[in-house]
This record gives sequence, structure tokens and C-alpha cells, in this order.
Amino acid sequence: MSVLVYASSTDGKFKKSAYEVVSYGKKVADQLGTNLIALTINADDASELQNYGAETILTVNNDGLSVFNAKSYAAVIEQAAKAKEANVVVLDSSIDGLYVAPLVAVGLDAGYASNVVETPSSTSPFVVKRKAFSNKGFNNTEISTENKVLGVAKNSFGVHENAASASVENFDAEVVASGVKSTNIEKASGKVTIADADVVVSAGRGLKGPENWGMVEELAEVLGAATACSKPVSDLGWRPHSEHVGQTGKPVASNLYIAIGISGAIQHLAGINASKVKVVVNTDPEAPFFKAADYGIVGDAFEVVPQLISKLKDFKAQNS
Repeated sequence: MSVLVYASSTDGKFKKSAYEVVSYGKKVADQLGTNLIALTINADDASELQNYGAETILTVNNDGLSVFNAKSYAAVIEQAAKAKEANVVVLDSSIDGLYVAPLVAVGLDAGYASNVVETPSSTSPFVVKRKAFSNKGFNNTEISTENKVLGVAKNSFGVHENAASASVENFDAEVVASGVKSTNIEKASGKVTIADADVVVSAGRGLKGPENWGMVEELAEVLGAATACSKPVSDLGWRPHSEHVGQTGKPVASNLYIAIGISGAIQHLAGINASKVKVVVNTDPEAPFFKAADYGIVGDAFEVVPQLISKLKDFKAQNS
């Protein structure tokens, strides 16, 4: 019996979420009195994971897995779990993770809990707390199957260093063809992505047009944040659809979410509700977003945002 964690990487590099799931997996392994195994696919330096508790690291290096494919990746994770007799498999709850985890669960005949926010409150029976109702509530889920698959919600457990001396092993996995072929992949460069961002600066129709997005991008640059937008903005073509956040767009679980000129439709709020601190800037004091926000500024974005940028720049200069 062991705990297996899949630590995802992009272009060979681990993101914060990989360290978080390894940290989480280590805690679960300790609770169960077993060892933690980490699995990587085409990662540059898998040994980094030992800093967060991985005792064994399985590396898969295969050109056939250079492009993400849920079925192929799930097959690799399933093979590793069976080979190492892991009855608990931990992944993140990113978009990719939400595709892969159910396939792994089917392959292992396992119960699956997504968006888990805490380590098990009990291991016999096995009970985990998870987000529910579009992140508006929580439930305690009991997994009664012998094998279990857990998807950890972003920024819920945190990254915890727990240095171990890990053995690194090459795992020769069979690549399963999926029938899906990628013909073209375009990646944004030089920007923080919404999926990886701890801070997100988002704007809506209150900015009146795409020509006014410069101050949003400048604020994001000062904060080291990703830029995002509401659905109407992407539908109008002011911003790319890749920046659309909300229940019908990309979900956001950042540490800080700043909404500028967004009224707060229920679909938008449902998609960003997992963010820890929400700040809204809007001229309408009755905008629904104010009821969901931790901090609110009733004011004109064209006056407030430039002042905010100036104050942040001054603060950074004084503390650099």
C-alpha cells in the first residue's frame, strides 16, 4: 500500500500546484502510515519533488506524451498506481486534472473526490472535505472503495517543504493511443496565465472599450498578475476568450481577485468564488459583486485604477 501523487509539469517545469499536491500527498501518506511516490511525465528535474516529501519519484520520458492528452496521461498514472500498489492517487483539480482524474478512477475501480480542501478527517472510514455547490459550500465525502482518487483544490492546502532523500526511478509506461490528434497549439508567452496566477486582475464592460485595457494590463504588471475579463467582454471581441473567467469560462482560485467594472452576474461569481480575497471597483453601489466582495470601492475605474497603480508603484519603490 502506498500513496501516489501525479505532479504535472508544463514544458518540463513544475508549477506551484505540483508542489502543493506533493505536500498534500505526504500528509495523507503520514496519516496512513505509508510511503509517498511521485510520478512525473517529461519533467526536466524530477528530484525537486523530494523537497516536499516524495520518497520515491517515478519519471516517464516519452515523446509520445509531449502533448497533453487525458486518456494517454490517465493510462500512465493507472499503470504506475498498479505497479506500486498505490490505493490512494492524488492529482490537482486544474482543468487538465479534472479531465484525467475520472479516467484514472474508472481504470482503478476507485471512488473519486474532486476539489478536496483538507486532508482526510478520518481514514477509517475515509472522509474528505471538498467544495460543493459552485464553491458556495462544503461537504464531507466518504469514499468506501478500496482504491481512492483525490483531486486537490488549488491554494487549499498550500506548499509545505518536507525534505526527503528520494530515489529517482525511470518508469517504462505503455503509451495508450487516444484517437485524438492535436494539429496546432498556440501558447501565450511572457504573461502570467490565469491557471497559475496567485493574483488576477479582471475587467468588464465598465471599461467601455478595448482601447482602455492598458490600465488593466499595467495594474496586472505591477502586481505580477494575470489579466482576465467577463463573458460579455470576450463575446464582444474586446479580449480573447482565453481570458474569460466565470462558471462558463475558466474557474479562478487565486489568492487575490480584483474585478474592475464588473457588475457580478451569478455565473461570474460562481466561477471566481474560490478566490480567497475579492476586491471590486464599480460606480454602482448596488452592483451584486459588492455582496460577494471582501473589499469594495464605489468609484469610476478611470479615476481609481490609475491612483491604485501609482500607490502600488510608490510602495514597491519604498520596499525594494
